[in-house]
Amino acid sequence: MVKQYSPITESIPVIHIATALQTAPAQRSTKLHFRSQSGHFNRWRRGLNAVLIALFFFLPLISYQGRQAIWFDLADQQFYLFGASLWPQDFTLLVWLFIAAAFGLFFVTLFWGRVWCGFLCPQTAWTFMFVWVEEKFEGSRNQRIALDKAPMSLGKAGKRAGKHSVWLLLSLLTGCGFVAYFVPARELYPAIFSFNGAFWDTAWVWFFALCTYLNAGWMREMMCLHCCPYARFQSAMFDDFTQTVTYDAARGEARGPRKRKQATELGDCVDCNLCVEVCPTGIDIRNGLQYECINCGACVDACDQTMQHFGYQPNLISFTSEAALAGKTEPVWRRKRFLGYGIALGLILITLGIDLSRRDAITLNVLRDRQTLAREVGNEQVENTYLLKIRNKTQQERIYQISVSGELPFDLSRRQVRIGAGEQLEVPLTLTVAKHQLTLPRHQVQFKVTDESLPDEAVTQASVFFALSL
Repeated sequence: MVKQYSPITESIPVIHIATALQTAPAQRSTKLHFRSQSGHFNRWRRGLNAVLIALFFFLPLISYQGRQAIWFDLADQQFYLFGASLWPQDFTLLVWLFIAAAFGLFFVTLFWGRVWCGFLCPQTAWTFMFVWVEEKFEGSRNQRIALDKAPMSLGKAGKRAGKHSVWLLLSLLTGCGFVAYFVPARELYPAIFSFNGAFWDTAWVWFFALCTYLNAGWMREMMCLHCCPYARFQSAMFDDFTQTVTYDAARGEARGPRKRKQATELGDCVDCNLCVEVCPTGIDIRNGLQYECINCGACVDACDQTMQHFGYQPNLISFTSEAALAGKTEPVWRRKRFLGYGIALGLILITLGIDLSRRDAITLNVLRDRQTLAREVGNEQVENTYLLKIRNKTQQERIYQISVSGELPFDLSRRQVRIGAGEQLEVPLTLTVAKHQLTLPRHQVQFKVTDESLPDEAVTQASVFFALSL
């Protein structure tokens, strides 16, 4: 029996959406084999997946200013991003970036549902890539199902061996691709494939290779159905105007098979079951909105193909909203979630921009010598000793000028340092002043470090100059 939905009211849609998305999936005892499908949305998915996979593998291989463009250098606690260096103290920038990405996902979900899952999610991209390999070795959906049922033979063993060999190779490349963001990529690949890699590098590569092999080769849709948290809380972001892959039951029912151009009182659905066979999560979209649907559009392409074959109008299954099916329209600016997510995302991006603009290319930490607060030197002079930790956060060697200001004319033992790209230098120095000028037990001083080539790039830190007992 097909589930029918009543017209949308002011309160029913939210209950309907939340209930439909939280329905437990049917238990499946056999492996899911889904049919490959061509069409408009499939071309979009393949193109975006190809771009995603290409970026994943080739970004670590790009060099910028003599260094890997994107590199998480855990040993030196640095993150290189196309010439910019981020340090642990810049962690708030990454936090704001992740929060902005989360609210951006919420914002997109409000309009197009789980479009991220269907077109950009790495799990989806790698699953379709592994299924493509499976098709090359084992054939179409029906051939794969028949092969599963067939007894083991030399031909079946050969097909399985070839498939799993390519899967393992792709998994190993994926493991290398991931670890290449943390280990120099141009050194990692030759080391791994020549069996000369460091122990921990090799261990992490094979760990991620095994995860890829299991996720994309074996678990596939089970990751989306049972492991991905996004499927569980997406109902909180939907409203009745959210566009998702939807079956038009009013037009399609009652469904049933028929011949081409046959006069019938049935609905437009010819019950070909292609929408189920092409679904990567194995659901029947005709049963209504379900949280297992990843909005990949495969069933839309399959149904449109069938509609064209029978001479019916397309979009029996389409990206639409429940409100649109009920004939309702509403300006987007009147949607509360649109305003809420939009304002929140805007504020987060503004905060991220402010943090980026205030980020210094130099860090300075001034430490006093706590063993000896002050000591008297020749010619009635008093000196204090300090240790300046100066970090060059740029990707070029810099020359820095050191200066000090305060109530008294202090003499500084060192006024210039040269620091390499991304390095930190500890600079010991002393401040000296005539003894007779010290009128208080302690005087405030301000250290300043200035980039010689960029005078506007400067940092300061306050400290204290102690006098001898007065």
